[in-house]
Amino acid sequence: MQAIDREPSPPTTTLGYALFATRWLQAPLYFGLVAAQGVYVYKFFNELWALILRCVTGQATETYVMLAVLKLVDVVMIANLLIMVIVGGYETFVSRIGLQGHRDQPEWLSHVNSNVLKVKLATAIVGISSVHLLQMFVDVHRTSHHSLLWGTVIHMAFIASAAILAYMSGPMAAQTERGHQQTHHEPAPEEPAAKVFVPAQAAPREDEPSAEERLRAAGFPARKLLEDFDSEHPRVFDRETVARLGKLDFVGVGRNVVFVGPPGTGKTHLAVGLGVRACQAGHSVLFASAAQWAARLAGAREAGRLAQELAALDEHPLLIVDEVGYTPFDAETAALFFQLIAHRYERASLIVTSDRPLGRWDEIFGGPSALAMVDRLAHHAELVRIEGDSYRMRRATSAWAD
Repeated sequence: MQAIDREPSPPTTTLGYALFATRWLQAPLYFGLVAAQGVYVYKFFNELWALILRCVTGQATETYVMLAVLKLVDVVMIANLLIMVIVGGYETFVSRIGLQGHRDQPEWLSHVNSNVLKVKLATAIVGISSVHLLQMFVDVHRTSHHSLLWGTVIHMAFIASAAILAYMSGPMAAQTERGHQQTHHEPAPEEPAAKVFVPAQAAPREDEPSAEERLRAAGFPARKLLEDFDSEHPRVFDRETVARLGKLDFVGVGRNVVFVGPPGTGKTHLAVGLGVRACQAGHSVLFASAAQWAARLAGAREAGRLAQELAALDEHPLLIVDEVGYTPFDAETAALFFQLIAHRYERASLIVTSDRPLGRWDEIFGGPSALAMVDRLAHHAELVRIEGDSYRMRRATSAWAD
């Protein structure tokens, strides 16, 4: 039998992989900055202890207190700058950290790149320079006019540099976004790059529905906006996570969102708000309650076209399943929901609202399908827990009191 010769790897590819692997040489540099962060922590508490001692012993003048506090603020701002360089630089130039879904993930890290990192570093340097200049003006009697003049000039130079860098990063970010969309065969957005927080709506072709048509077809019970949500009402509410979800990155990568909380705490409002924003950004969305989805899937199964129905739902990048848990389902309906979630697993996004945590879904979907369903739903999901009193009951109680 003749041996099959495998084509050797091109030398250029092997060399490219070797060069790419050299990025790990930067890893010790970032760990060195971690040690520098520890030095600043020591310096902060050392300065704080000296300030407390002088205040207790009555040796601290008003000017000294102001200068000492500004020095503490200066240390904190430099430490923040170090954090951005350490985390953002490692994520951008060395390797992914994999914080997606972590509740403490910094807001800026979800869309970090070299341009964003440079702008944030420039603005942080401007802030540090502002504190230094303020220290000079507070202690103006012991600061020479020459130092004040050059301190002001240097600070203005930092401001001008940051403004120019922010201006230049706009077109570069837009070009990067267009290249990413062309790679995925998506039309380039017409909106300016300044609106990167909400994916821009591409210019619709004649055969594509408008944003208004998508909103009508989604089946929302009412059009609610994220901006109208009363974030101060819930006792427990992760505002940063919802703000990050409002950028709709989860739709592009097929991740899920699960809102869990008691009735009347705003779960449906947030789900609809994300759905409305997705429609405005060019995505097709379908909204229905859990009971309505159950009826729809059951009807497709009885007609012998469940597989076709699930395939047709692939045309909608985002499905919203509202009020899971208000009505228990039998084993056959639980199996239908399992097929829906399994079919969209790592393929398209779901937003689910429920009054019960995922660990208690066996109370809703009896049998072994509940565990498998939760496993697939939560694997790539943002879980947002809301705790508080019912907003509707609060308004009703207020009306009764009047």
